[in-house]
Amino acid sequence: MSRHDHLINGAWVPGKSYAPNTNPSHLADVIGEYAQGDAADVDAAVAAAVAAFPAWSTSGIQARSDALDRIGSEILARKEELGELLAREEGKVRGEAIGEVMRAGQIFKFFAGECLRLSGETLPSVRPGIGVEITREPIGVVGLITPWNFPIAIPAWKIAPALAFGNCVVIKPADLVPGCAWALADIIHRSGIPAGVFNLVMGPGRVIGDALVRHPGIAAISFTGSVGVGRGIAAACVENGKKVQLEMGGKNPQVVLDDADLKQAVELSAQSCFYSTGQRCTASSRLIVTDKIYTAFVEALKARIEAIKVGAALAAGTDMGPVVSQAQLEQDLRYVEIGKAEGARWVTGGGQVPCHSGSGHEGYFMAPALFADTTPAMRINREEIFGPVASVIRVKDYDEALAVANDTEFGLSAGIATTSLKHATHFKRHAQAGMVMVNLPTAGVDYHVPFGGRKGSSYGPREQGRYAQEFFTTVKTAYTLA
Repeated sequence: MSRHDHLINGAWVPGKSYAPNTNPSHLADVIGEYAQGDAADVDAAVAAAVAAFPAWSTSGIQARSDALDRIGSEILARKEELGELLAREEGKVRGEAIGEVMRAGQIFKFFAGECLRLSGETLPSVRPGIGVEITREPIGVVGLITPWNFPIAIPAWKIAPALAFGNCVVIKPADLVPGCAWALADIIHRSGIPAGVFNLVMGPGRVIGDALVRHPGIAAISFTGSVGVGRGIAAACVENGKKVQLEMGGKNPQVVLDDADLKQAVELSAQSCFYSTGQRCTASSRLIVTDKIYTAFVEALKARIEAIKVGAALAAGTDMGPVVSQAQLEQDLRYVEIGKAEGARWVTGGGQVPCHSGSGHEGYFMAPALFADTTPAMRINREEIFGPVASVIRVKDYDEALAVANDTEFGLSAGIATTSLKHATHFKRHAQAGMVMVNLPTAGVDYHVPFGGRKGSSYGPREQGRYAQEFFTTVKTAYTLA
């Protein structure tokens, strides 16, 4: 079985131990063994990055652009191979997995261009004979902590801007999905980027993540993951004077009004709730439906859900792959029982599926679940489940729908299905979310525009697009006497 080491200072460094990376569609399929590090590995990686920073941060922008473009080109050229790896280790179906890989390649190519587009300002001073220049510079060594649900896209959208703007990187990928991060590190390693500029250290978050957050050589932390962990990271970063960026989840509403196109509303709701097995922070799990369309919507969505084919991620015809792990499966099934105990009307799904029909493989399969006649106060409508479980809330009109949509501690994504320009326009302005979708699934965003939320979903500057410079650079103001 192949072993995969850390990448520190341009060299592959053996782990203190190794952990297996298992396919959630086929538990007998072990993808490989991946190094497990400790605080000493973090120290070595940060020291290498600190040493590399002076030269890299002042290097020519064309060389940085060329390196990022080469990385993006290789990712795109290997999309089938990397997509299969992603499907094996995370459980996305083949088409979704290849799409995520393509997005990662496009992100690197976009930031190859951003290397050449970083701008500043020249202003006159209020004092005669003095000029003012406002420029952006890299912040230093950044620690990146990434989640398991997008094992190549999220590392890409953190690494690419960090490198584009002249920072050095130490990344810790999620324990469940080290394979895509390691493959990406291998591509970066061969791109011509100098030793020490990019470093990969794998291992448990309580060891590697904590060491990164508290290391004095780290200038900033970008984290995507749970609310509880994110809040702890924020507190530690503030205490140690580090810049911090957090993306922490959502309980995203999808409003369906009486005037909506029923077929369109059902399809976008099914995609929002169950695409990627519901394991997306932008997934919609609260379907808020007005009275006149409610019964027809629930019945149509039930039929659509029951047509979803659950099975092995790489099997032909599979619509929804497995849950990522045994622990996540147990959590999802527990919430199904919570919904039933709270008095929600169980409509369909929610049980464990023993295996993909005809495959003979044991895996973490679950039938997508739907509850109806729920109330906003129920736990299944308050807490992030992060799995294929959705609930429907009946409301009387648009005003009540908006109030229920905003009644959450989260604020990442929100959607509305309507043919009313008036309601769509009002919702875009008044939905308390960082991203709003009109007649589209709540999940699914472009790589060249900002990503992020409000309230408990996000903290700090936005990710992606040109807005990434807000986190990965610092502003300098210089005065010159003419």
